[in-house]
Amino acid sequence: MARVYNFSAGPSMLPESVLKTAAAEMLDYKGTGESVMEMSHRSKEYGEIITAAESLLREIMNIPDNYKVLFLQGGASTQFAAIPLNFMNGTGKADYVVTGQWAKKAAAEAGRYGDVNIVASSADKTFSYIPKLDKSTFTKDADYFYICMNNTIYGTVYHELPDTGDVPLIADISSCFLSEPLDVTKFGMLYGGAQKNVAPAGVTICIIREDLLGKARDITPTMLNYQIHADNGSMYNTPPCYTIYIMKLVLEWIKNEVGGLEKMKELNEKKAKILYDFLDSSEMFKGTVVPEDRSLMNVPFVTGDTDLDAKFVAAAKEAGFINIKGHRTVGGMRASIYNAMPIEGVEKLVAFMKKFEEENK
Repeated sequence: MARVYNFSAGPSMLPESVLKTAAAEMLDYKGTGESVMEMSHRSKEYGEIITAAESLLREIMNIPDNYKVLFLQGGASTQFAAIPLNFMNGTGKADYVVTGQWAKKAAAEAGRYGDVNIVASSADKTFSYIPKLDKSTFTKDADYFYICMNNTIYGTVYHELPDTGDVPLIADISSCFLSEPLDVTKFGMLYGGAQKNVAPAGVTICIIREDLLGKARDITPTMLNYQIHADNGSMYNTPPCYTIYIMKLVLEWIKNEVGGLEKMKELNEKKAKILYDFLDSSEMFKGTVVPEDRSLMNVPFVTGDTDLDAKFVAAAKEAGFINIKGHRTVGGMRASIYNAMPIEGVEKLVAFMKKFEEENK
């Protein structure tokens, strides 16, 4: 059976070499006689896997020593509550920029625990842009400032970070994790679910500056207390062992086969340019995001005709381009071109779109 080109927003496709390694090691991981799926998280062998995964992530992202790396469960959505429970404990105030459904949900959840100031929102134009920020609207004594860096559904990304001064910047980077270099020191916390660029669904990666830890509210559930997980090396409970193993393989792929995040960014920019250049020249297909805020990872587009959109989605699936239907709040189509999507996948999609346009004039 031929493999399809999977343009899903997540869980997304994984590098083929990673899947082949995982398949080869499925029944017998490096002579242990067992699968990583079966392995005790307290075993020496698994200890080496999770330690290597953290070490590789620190190396590839250049994470400073004063940041803790946590491998947690519950998805990025669980952090919507964990973040205010752990950090909104000084003035009880936090600033949020709402650039999509996930930032909106995060702000709503934080509002259960303190005073949330919505600094700006792009809801007025279906989140098709990143709003310009006015520093005079920032809460000067906020405990933190929150953004969703790349908006999976709407295809927008921050190309310039907010200047929050001494207020820690917290960012959900689920759908742009490891897509390009990122200066960790500009953030108090970075976090994201792995199921876009890093691994299958199951592990959430949290990178937290140490001085922010240890301030969780007394009512914070133990499993949502970042300090507890930091003190236990992400082993307070059984971690998502197999997902972390796949993450390690993906990190090895980025380091050894791709050549690091600078090279990863070059490849992602090349893929995105192929698709955006076609959308900008097409008479049928149009991108929905303002050019200056376009994501390298998620590219929504429409024809302007819902019946034609549906026809295209069906034809694309038949041709081997799957999960390309857009989110219901945007409509149309969305091509998520994460790290593992090869350039040829984007080239073939554009060729198919050109053919479809010619045949449906």
